[in-house]
Amino acid sequence: MYKYLLQSVENMNWLAIFSLVLFVTIFLGSTIWIMTRKKDYIDKMSNLPLEEDE
Repeated sequence: MYKYLLQSVENMNWLAIFSLVLFVTIFLGSTIWIMTRKKDYIDKMSNLPLEEDE
């Protein structure tokens, strides 16, 4: 199926396909990583810029 889709598009640039696959992989990986973090870790990191240095 994928071979047919890639052959049907003329002048397909393999660099564009690679960059799209890389982007989707990184995006999904970071989304999964964020969704699996604990709530207290997210709260700590979100309040970190607001804390004063001692």
